[in-house]
Amino acid sequence: MVVPLSETTDTAPPVALPGDGLREQVIDLLRSELGEGLVDTHLIPQTDLWVRVDRSVWRRTAEVLRSAGFDHFCFISAIDWLPSPFGRGEDDPSDPPPERSTEIVQGYAGGETRFQMLARLTDTNRHLGVNIKCDVPTEDVVVDSWVQVFAGANWHERETHEMFGIGFAGHPDLRNMYLPGDFEGYPLRKDFPLLARMVKPWPGIVDVEPMPVADADETSSDETPAVTPDGDQS
Repeated sequence: MVVPLSETTDTAPPVALPGDGLREQVIDLLRSELGEGLVDTHLIPQTDLWVRVDRSVWRRTAEVLRSAGFDHFCFISAIDWLPSPFGRGEDDPSDPPPERSTEIVQGYAGGETRFQMLARLTDTNRHLGVNIKCDVPTEDVVVDSWVQVFAGANWHERETHEMFGIGFAGHPDLRNMYLPGDFEGYPLRKDFPLLARMVKPWPGIVDVEPMPVADADETSSDETPAVTPDGDQS
């Protein structure tokens, strides 16, 4: 008689994920303070939280979270979700170009624009972090500065302005940190041509000579002879 190891006809009920009261409280707080300015959320229980807010409440979101105990500013940057029109730099230029999707997908908590702001704050007492996103329209790439809320945002916003071309209303000094003042273009935008990659392939694309394989007879002859307990070789 054959006994089945498991029943394959019945579908097991889904396992419910545990709740996450701390992060749910953060969502409730933002919903009460921002109203419709809280556009979307994505909560992975016991792991992390993403919230997407309207551009009009970008700075207000920082103020609300700061007052709620999120005392550590981690970073501010931007994301360009546009698939690169130049393909991937690590592709071998001698191969036919692969077909790629041109669809813009904005990740957790969604999005409606090519450019998005992304920041992270942490409550060091409760060991709780939150990721904040904000859509930035291509025709008006400006958001309010966080410098007056978190002083550490200063150079993060300068770097984002320099690399993505996003402006920060209220920032005291958006001078370039890395590039010459007359540099044209924004290097971290996906449509910025990386000319060095067009001239020379990605460094990882190289012809690597295979390691020599030792002959089986040579390997066996080089083996160290066994030694018996009395010291004689065998």
